[in-house]
Amino acid sequence: MPHAVELLFLELLETDKERIFRICRSYAQDPEQAQDLFQETVLQIWKSLPTFRGQAQVRTWVYRVTLNVCLQARHKSQREKRQTVRLEGVQFQNLPQAPAEPDQAEQLQALHACIQKLNDTDRSLVLLYLEDLPYKEIAAVTGLTENHVAVKMKRIREKLFTCLQPTLC
Repeated sequence: MPHAVELLFLELLETDKERIFRICRSYAQDPEQAQDLFQETVLQIWKSLPTFRGQAQVRTWVYRVTLNVCLQARHKSQREKRQTVRLEGVQFQNLPQAPAEPDQAEQLQALHACIQKLNDTDRSLVLLYLEDLPYKEIAAVTGLTENHVAVKMKRIREKLFTCLQPTLC
């Protein structure tokens, strides 16, 4: 792999590892599976980066790869053994953990539980939204129109509010 691609990969990993991990964690059943999804995502980014054509922003492409890996893993049979690939020289320490404040941790756990109840498309949209992506970029990642993203996000917010209402009271 050319040196420039390797540098880009390391830069992407440094700037986006927390975002990637948060998305992986939202699709995982437990912390170990989240770590596996994260590693698989990083591996796919590493393998695919030399073929990145630049038709979208690199960040948009990274989100698309992350969502594809998470969705593919979700659809695989649970009986299938998963093989974890460790990348030499890549640091995975300091990934985000739950907040220290008990009230904040409970609210975050409730939000995570409500997000888990959403279908795959809605979950993908809300996760990208929570990463502060504008609707235009969410549309580029998901293949939906910007207007469709806006309409779906309005409905998703209503679903999440309804789900979180007992927790908020």
